[in-house]
Amino acid sequence: MSASLPGARALPDSQYDLSTYWGRVRHTAGLTDPRTLLVGNAGLEQAKQLLVSYKQGQIKSMTPELWHAKNLVDSTLHPDTGEKVFLPFRMSCFVLSNLVVTAGMLTPGLGNRGTIAWQVANQSLNVAINYANANKSSPLSWSKIAESYFLAVGASCGVAVGLNSVVPRLKSLTPSARLILSRLVPFAAVASAGALNVFLMRGEEMRKGIDVYPVLSAADKAKLVAEGKGEGDVESLGKSKKAATIAVAQTAVSRVLNSSPIMVIPPLILVRLQATQWLKRNPRYTTPINLGLILVTSYAVLPLALAAFPQMQKIEADKLEGEFKGRGGQDGLVVFNRGI
Repeated sequence: MSASLPGARALPDSQYDLSTYWGRVRHTAGLTDPRTLLVGNAGLEQAKQLLVSYKQGQIKSMTPELWHAKNLVDSTLHPDTGEKVFLPFRMSCFVLSNLVVTAGMLTPGLGNRGTIAWQVANQSLNVAINYANANKSSPLSWSKIAESYFLAVGASCGVAVGLNSVVPRLKSLTPSARLILSRLVPFAAVASAGALNVFLMRGEEMRKGIDVYPVLSAADKAKLVAEGKGEGDVESLGKSKKAATIAVAQTAVSRVLNSSPIMVIPPLILVRLQATQWLKRNPRYTTPINLGLILVTSYAVLPLALAAFPQMQKIEADKLEGEFKGRGGQDGLVVFNRGI
């Protein structure tokens, strides 16, 4: 993330008002823009150099070019480590990566084996995305990653196979109702297991806590600049389990908010389209149309879901553990990275 770049001058958090929901939506839409994936190493380095020039005072004010550079850097680098997030696991690639798995889960006539295989693939992707974008102040051991992975896969497969077997037995429902429910099964498994996956993959954060930092006042920032330091040099006040619980819970909720419209809207539209004479005559277009509906819905929903909570979350220090009482910064607040 741009905050990890050298320079004493702090970059503005965003060109939008992050204290409002729609401001966060517009900000997040930039971070999830798939066009950032097309920029190579040379373009990234150029963007980083522009931001360093600003932070070192060589550029006096933010320009459209600088905002574009900041958006590129923020969507590519992890906010805690400053290292590049592997491309398929970036939030700007979230929709495209998930579309591949979704196409597999929508394959007609999968059966239990196929369902399990694609749920394993889906949860493998979820594990990778959650791990790559988690708060890195309490890293997971490989044994914990493996344990969380197998638990998440088991849960998703159980939900998917269980629902697949239950729906055909609902004889009291009309055939059309059973058809709709059967279309919702893959996404119900994705929604429930996706939220569980977040808690499992980031459980270590809740057990050990994550770093919290004081919210700096203007005077504090000026003092840092005078000392030749940046906001990245501010020391952690310690690790808070309560902050970690808030961070993980909010991320899990945002995952459900993201998957729920995708779980409902495309299947219901497709059922209506399948009743048309054109699609009855051309059933081979069913899967491409379904994937197109999912793609459009996913891109529309992702910024709305991720913006539900600020990524850099502020809270009163007195609401955390006793050791943080009275240690907050401006207005008694502390800030922590909730991850994505």
